[in-house]
Amino acid sequence: MSAAVPELHPPAVESAIRKIFRRVVPLFFVMFVANYMDRVNLGFAQDELRADVGLSAAAFGLGAGIFFIAYAIFEVPSNMLMERFGPKVWLTRIMISWGVVATAMAFVNSPGMFYTLRFLLGVAEAGFFPAVIYYFSRWLPDSHRGRATSIFLMGSGTATVIVGPISGALLEMHGVWGHSGWQWMFFVEGVVSVVLGFVVFRFLDSGVQEARWLTDEEKRELVAVIDAEQAVRDEQRGTGTHVSRWKLLADPQMLLFLWIYFAINVALYAVTFWLPSIVDDIGGLSDFQVGLLTAVPWLCAILAVYVAGRISDRIGKRRPVLVALLLLGGCGTLLAVFVSPWVSLGALCLAAMGFKPASPIFWTIPQSYLDARAAAPGIALINSIGNLGGFVAPTAFGIIEDTTGSTKAGLVGLTVVGFLAALSVLLVRGGGRNDRIRTRPAPAPAAAPHKPAPGAARTTRTAPTAQPGAATG
Repeated sequence: MSAAVPELHPPAVESAIRKIFRRVVPLFFVMFVANYMDRVNLGFAQDELRADVGLSAAAFGLGAGIFFIAYAIFEVPSNMLMERFGPKVWLTRIMISWGVVATAMAFVNSPGMFYTLRFLLGVAEAGFFPAVIYYFSRWLPDSHRGRATSIFLMGSGTATVIVGPISGALLEMHGVWGHSGWQWMFFVEGVVSVVLGFVVFRFLDSGVQEARWLTDEEKRELVAVIDAEQAVRDEQRGTGTHVSRWKLLADPQMLLFLWIYFAINVALYAVTFWLPSIVDDIGGLSDFQVGLLTAVPWLCAILAVYVAGRISDRIGKRRPVLVALLLLGGCGTLLAVFVSPWVSLGALCLAAMGFKPASPIFWTIPQSYLDARAAAPGIALINSIGNLGGFVAPTAFGIIEDTTGSTKAGLVGLTVVGFLAALSVLLVRGGGRNDRIRTRPAPAPAAAPHKPAPGAARTTRTAPTAQPGAATG
């Protein structure tokens, strides 16, 4: 792979970009930390919540997973409403509403209420990630959008590290003013999101022209650059071309992509939701100590994301790296079945180091495989189907624990999923010119032939816009 040459912009544009990275990008990073925390903190409340509400392992797993069903159903309607009301209003609505629902989790008193609130949390959060990606597309040139998206995506990795200690500390408040620790955890973390929602409304602007912290020259030059880049993309995509999801489903390679990303999410969310319970099996640990220990695998995973990305970029081959990561994750879960609880924690570090970086490495493969006009619907399809793994994983784990009395069979199942996904990657074509899904080009308007400018490239390949779940390596 050839290194990208940094694009030079007028001084006013560079000044505006620096201000956006100081004001807007950190705000979205903090929002994503809160978003991911309110999504996965349920795993730390598992034991106390199940005992107080009367939930079986299967019921708990279903409630954990039903979030993703709602998220998938309401993601597109949420995006449509965002275009109508504007990013500022809609992102604020998303954050405050998910904070309110997360806070209401503190008052769960029945399985039905548990299911309802988890579903409503998915409805509230739906559209958050695409709204942020859309926001970047209207505020930053292509040359800086990837870095902004990468910083934003680091929020999920940061959340997996800090959610354990924070949730563990809040669980230690058990009995304060007559409330359980899990109630304090949901209430405090939910209120933080609500407060942050009002901060977002104060500091976020829907459009560049509304930003008082940019000068008139910065606004004018920045909008001109972004609009010019959009015009080039529209010209390269052509007009009147639409790729249906049914056509994409007819391609065997797309089916492989759907299965592989689904398997990655099954493994990743199974480890995310059930890791606190597995660590608690060590015995003799306080809630805070359990929270601290659950952060260890994710610290290892963050390092693995960086190393795997560097290796794949350096060798220019994604498939061998992805196969190695999935095999590592599968071996880690398998080892955790047969060793002592303390050694099992080390094995789960290996599992996290395999499954967590597998997602960003995976996304480089379909992006290189899909034709530019098929990229947007193709990646959206992979993401929507693959994220259903977040429903299957906790639901299946809960049923397995109710049936067997242990999570070990679930870990064996994750091993099988990881190994099968690794074998499936070997069947994926490399994304060369002849491997791409092609669309029928739009008729070109009649024009006089002209010679390309000296030094102009013969072909131009456009990179698809970042989608949920994608990350730069």
